[in-house]
Amino acid sequence: MTESPIFCAVDTTDLARARALAENLQGAVGGLKLGLEFFGAHGPAGVESVLENAGLPLFLDLKFHDIPNTVAGAVRSILPLRPVLTTIHAAGGPAMIAAAAEAAQGGVDRPKILAVTVLTSLSDEDLAATGQIGPAAEQVLRLAKMARENGADGLVCSPKEVALLRAELDADTLLVVPGIRPAGAATGDQTRVMTPEEALAAGADYLVIGRPITGSDNPAAAAREIAGGLT
Repeated sequence: MTESPIFCAVDTTDLARARALAENLQGAVGGLKLGLEFFGAHGPAGVESVLENAGLPLFLDLKFHDIPNTVAGAVRSILPLRPVLTTIHAAGGPAMIAAAAEAAQGGVDRPKILAVTVLTSLSDEDLAATGQIGPAAEQVLRLAKMARENGADGLVCSPKEVALLRAELDADTLLVVPGIRPAGAATGDQTRVMTPEEALAAGADYLVIGRPITGSDNPAAAAREIAGGLT
């Protein structure tokens, strides 16, 4: 889909800043990730505004999770934005995943449906508090297998689970990995992190990187520096 494995997470409600970042990052990243924070503030028109001068692929990360019919409608509603990647929660179950995958077929450029397994902000203790027995890796694998069996193109997973999923799933499974922090960078609210080099070596296809790029005084230079270490 893209030459660079880096999708920059543009997590802001400031439309002007998002537009400036998108234009600044042309040629420095493989695409942009816009999520709930931005979409809630600006909707589809905001997405179009950010992309109009950037010429970058879109990862629209809205993590749909509802009854199958509602999720199918939600997927169809974003098709005019032509995202290359979009997300659902694997925990929505087999019917919901299948409905999302079928709805994606209606696009001119069909987006890849990525199922979110376990959020990278959750530790084993957090999962236990919700009633989940066993470590995060077991839940990730359980949800990942179900998602692939029901039409998801790939998974969003922690870098810590990439090697496990590569070993257990078919080679065509797309693995998109947040929780990426260059060596020495602050981890923020992520608990299961890895460097870009480590994640790609483990088998990640695409890396989602936000604050190490967007928090820099020169985002494009920061992105190029990270990408330079991956070649």
